[in-house]
Amino acid sequence: MLSRTADHLFWMSRYTERAENTARMLDVNYQTSLLPQSAAVAQVGWQGLLSISELMPSYTAKYGQDITPRNVMDFMVRDESNPSSIVSCLRAARENARAVRGALTTELWETQNATWLKLAGYLKSRDFERDPGAFFEWVKHRSHLSRGVAVGTMLQDEAFHFYRMGSFLERADNTARLLDVKFHAVHSDFFGAASEQDQEYDFYHWSAILRSVSGFEVYRKVYRDVITPERVAELLILRPDMPRSLAACMNEVVANLSVVANEISAETQRRAGKLKADLQYARIDEILSTGLHAFLTQFLDRVNELGGRISQDFLVPSH
Repeated sequence: MLSRTADHLFWMSRYTERAENTARMLDVNYQTSLLPQSAAVAQVGWQGLLSISELMPSYTAKYGQDITPRNVMDFMVRDESNPSSIVSCLRAARENARAVRGALTTELWETQNATWLKLAGYLKSRDFERDPGAFFEWVKHRSHLSRGVAVGTMLQDEAFHFYRMGSFLERADNTARLLDVKFHAVHSDFFGAASEQDQEYDFYHWSAILRSVSGFEVYRKVYRDVITPERVAELLILRPDMPRSLAACMNEVVANLSVVANEISAETQRRAGKLKADLQYARIDEILSTGLHAFLTQFLDRVNELGGRISQDFLVPSH
């Protein structure tokens, strides 16, 4: 396979996944902002979202220091100058798909193209402003559809494995960022330090996070108990049977990487395997005792490094 084609497929899936996860992070903040809380607490949540997404400098350059839900959502949904906005991600996904139209099935191309065309109409009609929650659900649904069409129609050759690798690498990055957003919102590096009353109040915030990753019913099935921060963290970090967990994502990255391995990718495979093993044998109490934020920061650094090595070993940058 031509490395330029692999690059387009890799980034097509990453941008589609990134749009979905941006919608998920915004949905968490939108849902929690509807809960009873002070204006200062609500602003911290939106500020944390920008900080974790590394968008604070870009946001303040455009809007100044006034961090409001409307401005943040406008910046992260429709602002074309923001490369991580939903409109920028879906446009980039469509352009990468168009560049390798011949390597895609007709169904997959039509799904990507229709998503972009529908998005333009969605934003022009102002439906997003009327019901942000419904818009975020639509973005998630289109991402689900794209992945499902790819799995159901693509030949499972190298093109397919680069497509899948991009999806899971991006998902791991975004799940870690989503958890880190919540970490900043609760201002605690050790969940056990919170009072019982605080933990009861925090139940609603953790419920919103679970719903944002389609994990609320999964949590109930696995733990059959009240929602606690420790178990939410365990589910989204260490459970290999939870589709959006860090462990599940790294299992998929390693599996797809092994299929497309070449003569210069041994070090990349070793690092990916080590990251997978660290998650496989970790314990949530050890992670929390040393600090969730520190753990997630290190994980994000290693994932970003891994993405760079994959590009170096296999891809010709073209996105």
